[in-house]
Amino acid sequence: MTNDREKIDNMVKKKISFGTFFFLAILVLCSFCGCAKEEKRHLRLATTTSVENSGLLNVLLPEFEQRYGVKVQVVAVGTGRALELASAGDADAVLVHAPGAEEEFVNSGLGINRRTICFNYFLILGPPTDPAGAEDAETAQQVFLRIAESKSPFVSRGDNSGTHIKEKAIWHKAGLKPEGQWYLETGQGMGPSLLIADEKKAYILSDRGTYLSYKKKLELVPLYSGPDETLYNPYSIIATNPAKQASVNYEDALALINWLASDEGQSLIGEYRLDNQVLFHPLGAPKEQGE
Repeated sequence: MTNDREKIDNMVKKKISFGTFFFLAILVLCSFCGCAKEEKRHLRLATTTSVENSGLLNVLLPEFEQRYGVKVQVVAVGTGRALELASAGDADAVLVHAPGAEEEFVNSGLGINRRTICFNYFLILGPPTDPAGAEDAETAQQVFLRIAESKSPFVSRGDNSGTHIKEKAIWHKAGLKPEGQWYLETGQGMGPSLLIADEKKAYILSDRGTYLSYKKKLELVPLYSGPDETLYNPYSIIATNPAKQASVNYEDALALINWLASDEGQSLIGEYRLDNQVLFHPLGAPKEQGE
């Protein structure tokens, strides 16, 4: 009887030991899986509101994320703010459209692997009545001169974005410093600024993509778009230099740069349309007359 009891006790101990081992193994496995999820790669992309508003990223990023297993976190701000985020190590890459600011960012050593991936042209929008006579002007500078001389309302983003930088460059070429009640700075992105300009029946400089995205909400119409090289609007992507900010995800930033410059990325950019109009031309695509 005693031997039988001992055998039963040993069997119970073995079962408990096996059960404990199995339970611990499950805990370890779950812990490992949890860590793997937490360590999934993320890429922080600071970009302009014009790129975000256009809807282009909704076409490009899912394809990249699926191919490379990277989740892209987008922060849409003006070009100036995007470059500030990268400089502070708060963005792994920037997609912006202000060549002068981009060159300064790269020359300072804060950014590397700059690639210009596409372009379009800015538009000068205004009320259909066109009180300044912008539609008959021969250059963008002449348009701005007519707006200032007639003191027609003009809305500026005033946010150091790529669009704002371009606007200031045109005023400078026209030999003017805009000021007065007719000149309003919003300090907001392209979309909200368009709505404000529409409400005030004002002129405004806009990128083509955001205008087409907001077109149905606006009475404003394109009054001047060239062809005028002054309104040329190239977009570049730049990686934050890991030598300056060791915490950045340079590997995936470089992967995104190379993918956007690849045949696949360029094809997706060129195929994207709104109202059957091309919003962004791949770098190698020919410029269209009137674009």
